[in-house]
Amino acid sequence: MLRFLRIRNLAVLEHAELEFSAGFTAVTGETGAGKSVLLGALGLLAGRRADRESIRRGGEEMGVEGGIQLHNHEAVDVWLEERALPTCEDGLLLIQRTVYRDKPGRILVNGMLTTQANLHELGAFWLDIHGPGEAQTLFSERKQLELLDSYAKNDPLLARYGESFRRWKALLSKAEELRSARRLGPDEIEFLRTQVDKIERAKLSEDSVAALERDFMRLESARELVAGAAGLAGRISGARGICASMAELVNDARRLSRLDAALGELANRLDSVSIELSDIASDYAHAARECSFDERSAKLLRERMEIWMELKRKYGPDVKSVNARGVELRTRIEEQGDVEGQIEKALREADSLAGELSRIGEELRSRREAAAHELGEKSGSLLSRLGFKNAKLRVEVFKESELREYGDSACRIVFAPNPGMPPRPLAKIASSGELARVMLAIKTVLAEADSTPVLVFDEVDANVGGEAAVEVGKELAGLGARHQVFAVTHLPQVAALASAHYLVQKTQKEDDTQVSISPLHDGRESRVAELARMLGDRHSKQAIEHAESLLAKAL
Repeated sequence: MLRFLRIRNLAVLEHAELEFSAGFTAVTGETGAGKSVLLGALGLLAGRRADRESIRRGGEEMGVEGGIQLHNHEAVDVWLEERALPTCEDGLLLIQRTVYRDKPGRILVNGMLTTQANLHELGAFWLDIHGPGEAQTLFSERKQLELLDSYAKNDPLLARYGESFRRWKALLSKAEELRSARRLGPDEIEFLRTQVDKIERAKLSEDSVAALERDFMRLESARELVAGAAGLAGRISGARGICASMAELVNDARRLSRLDAALGELANRLDSVSIELSDIASDYAHAARECSFDERSAKLLRERMEIWMELKRKYGPDVKSVNARGVELRTRIEEQGDVEGQIEKALREADSLAGELSRIGEELRSRREAAAHELGEKSGSLLSRLGFKNAKLRVEVFKESELREYGDSACRIVFAPNPGMPPRPLAKIASSGELARVMLAIKTVLAEADSTPVLVFDEVDANVGGEAAVEVGKELAGLGARHQVFAVTHLPQVAALASAHYLVQKTQKEDDTQVSISPLHDGRESRVAELARMLGDRHSKQAIEHAESLLAKAL
């Protein structure tokens, strides 16, 4: 559940600090009061894209911070660990998001920086927002199938099917490519063979190429290296070199040490320096000899370097690219030798996968049919309480003519709002008010099987009134027993049934507009006044009495 929410400089809201409890929370206010600010803040915490235009006028940044208490946080902790993010302490997920006007934003999850893409994935663990425009998605049969699969908990089975389906399509594409590909002529095949042989004879590896380039550089600089190293060796150990002078210094130092034993250590140090210089001179002389290349070695080294540079120029910037290209060319040659055999092999593997897909598809279809019956029965029963006394709602599962990326079956929701009417697809029968109630019914049933802790309903009770409104409120309150539910509503019958109630108010001045969000559930008088406003007149005695009655029934 969402424990707390802090908002700063979002749209027309300057600052808000809110604490929430479990159960059903209603959010109300005048039309245009800014209720969308609260939804916008939740959306930002769940990883939705940020719009810099939403930063409050005069501000340089906007920020949202929230704490989500997760009772079953093991899956979230695993997800966090996979992305090197801190796990939840005592099950509390902390999210901070700051959007700047003139620089990139900042996202912190449990105190560590992360990306908007990660935040969006994380949002799916804890938040589900159902908005008024979402009802239109019910017109899409593909969306209907997604809802059905969600209810049937088909995700693992769909993942297996999807992986096999992609491999199946890839094999069919390979077979088609082989059929349509241009056949290589004898000269082309011979050329490819020479290229493959050249790559394989080069025996390229990261270490061998590094050594080749190092030796080649030494070869190209050999004359300068030999002259320089030999010159240094001579200047150190030659007849007039440093070592000759050092020998005289050491002799003098030894003579002095015989006169004064305290100077013996200095003589020893001079002797060590002389020995070290002699060793350095020997190493330079050795390096001069090593830098010398005989004519045959130099020729072989240049040939190897020319081959490497040619392969690098033709097939890639590095060893990995060149070797990969060699494998690709060899495969192409082999395929040319038996194109029909390659096609037959790909089709044989595709047929085997098609059999596996059919078996998984049949299992999917069976699970969908069982879930469709249950979803239709429960949604229909709920619709009868939402004002459709004799409506019929069915989820029909039908077999597709061929394998699709989602299985070999699909579904459609059909609905008959009135007796005597044959059930027809939603797009052809439902008005906006009917569609809103159908969506609410389906979402309510789906929420029973959903583990998402926070559910937000944004005006899903639009175009609903009277006794049906009371039923909407009861269903949302019922959901509040299993989830934390937020509902933005204009219906007093719904708001009265909430265990918590927040009022969004807009204050306008000549040069400024501000929005505030305040709790009403701690004071009965203020809550009654808001319900009376929603009923038509906060000052009307009848409206106030009606509001009192709604609250009394709710309690």
